[in-house]
Amino acid sequence: MTVSPEPGRWVQMPALMSSLHGYRRRWLAPDLLAGLTLLAIAVPEQLATSRLAGMPPITGLYVFIAGTIAFAVLGSAPQLSVGADSTIAPLFAAGIAHISPTGSAHYMALVSLLAVTVGVLVAVVGLLRLGWIADFLSAPIITGFLGGVAVIIVVHQLPDLFALPPVSGSTVHRVANVLGHLGQANGWALGIGVAVFAVVTAAERIDRKLPAALFGLVGSTLVVAAAGLHGHGVPVLGTVAHGAPNIGLNDLSWSSLGHVVPIAAVVALVVLSQSAATTRAFADQGGYAVDVNRDFVGVGAGSILAGLAGAFAANASPARTGAVASAGGRTQFAGLAAAAGVVLVIPAAGLLTDVPLATLAAILIFVATRLFHVGQLVSVFRFDKWEFGLAIVTLLTVAFVGVEQGIGVAVGLAILDRTRRSARPHSYVLGKIPGSTSWEPLSHHDRPVTVPGVVVVQWLAPVYYANAAVFQAEIHKALAEATTPPAVLVIDADAISDIDYTGTRTVRALVDELARSHVVVGLARAVGGAPQNLARSGLLDRIGRDRIFSTVDEAVTALRPGASA
Repeated sequence: MTVSPEPGRWVQMPALMSSLHGYRRRWLAPDLLAGLTLLAIAVPEQLATSRLAGMPPITGLYVFIAGTIAFAVLGSAPQLSVGADSTIAPLFAAGIAHISPTGSAHYMALVSLLAVTVGVLVAVVGLLRLGWIADFLSAPIITGFLGGVAVIIVVHQLPDLFALPPVSGSTVHRVANVLGHLGQANGWALGIGVAVFAVVTAAERIDRKLPAALFGLVGSTLVVAAAGLHGHGVPVLGTVAHGAPNIGLNDLSWSSLGHVVPIAAVVALVVLSQSAATTRAFADQGGYAVDVNRDFVGVGAGSILAGLAGAFAANASPARTGAVASAGGRTQFAGLAAAAGVVLVIPAAGLLTDVPLATLAAILIFVATRLFHVGQLVSVFRFDKWEFGLAIVTLLTVAFVGVEQGIGVAVGLAILDRTRRSARPHSYVLGKIPGSTSWEPLSHHDRPVTVPGVVVVQWLAPVYYANAAVFQAEIHKALAEATTPPAVLVIDADAISDIDYTGTRTVRALVDELARSHVVVGLARAVGGAPQNLARSGLLDRIGRDRIFSTVDEAVTALRPGASA
């Protein structure tokens, strides 16, 4: 669920570190366990993501530390993990590579400048309270989004799982490349990956709180080191250069800024989409309230800090957030504990030399399986085929085209669907429940009956330019199908919360037409902005203020043929 700030120009920022307010002692153990799990995943993942970004491996750890601390202080979602992300790393790496050679000092300076620019853009969206864009991400869209991200994660990890050379390009190209080189797969690496995946999966079924990812990381590293499997072709992280970050921007100029802004805008769009979808998804699953605007500020601040530390842009991670949630993490203390662990790991980065890449791949593939919610897709399919289609379109577009394209297509289709529904809303002819004053659709199980000479129509939407003609046609249809010649039309306007200029003209024409046919028109339960708009247009006087009623039964009783004046 999402909680919006009070109206105002800027987002209203409550006390800092909100997820730690009212902290309870019993949350400490789950948070520490979640922090260990997150640490086990984050360290190798952030190092690997640095390679995707074309940056020194240590910078990925800086991104995780900066993103975690900034979000813990400024964000609202208690489980969200922010740091280096494999979704955006290839995106900005490819863009900057067109400007400067990958790995060069100029390249790294531009990547850091881009991180700060992305952070500013994302934070400004939050400060200007534009988080309402997340409201267009319905539950089916979020389900499809996470499914698409899960596919991306799995496909990106296949080369490491099979110990094949890294590959870039589209999802289809990556899968085809792996399938075409399966004969070159390393059995030792695949065995390690399968074993770690089996351990993590088994631990999940036994007790979700077991730090299986940590056990898999440590155990596989010891096996590789003891058996000398690196010599058998098992890829490992290797030597990780480390040191304190250089604070500041090394290439801040109008020329450089002009180069990175277009790329930063695209990356910011992906960050906004992914952060909003991840925040909303896990808030709905966990049953807690979040403020998307504050989360944008937190994620943006993380990117700014990372850029100033010489690293690259941060993003919310569905995979790591899923790991925190699965391990029982309750607050941002889990992320802070993991960040503290990373700080301790940096001086001892040499110990990471023998971490097999297949272990990282197995852990991330497992997390991806937790993001692919087959049960929810089935539930959506049973409820509404169109919304299921939205979920599938989102999933396929995210997985095979891109994250921003998938979100954009799905949101566009969702808005189109909502417009279609409002332009062709349902309407019902009502009848009276015998022995009561209640009026229900004629299909109601209590078998309502009509009153001779009276037609009651319930219209379930505002009347506006897109549906005004349909409104008029539905009224004509109801009158034509009446069992007795109609003398009275009562419009149940409870759902007509608004009526625009086109709508008032259509209703006026309808009232004039019915008056010539000696059919009296009355309104019942007119609410919202409809009465004011009717008054401004003169329709209220045209219908007659004495023909506006609080209930349908009052309207029928007063207007039906033979009623006393």
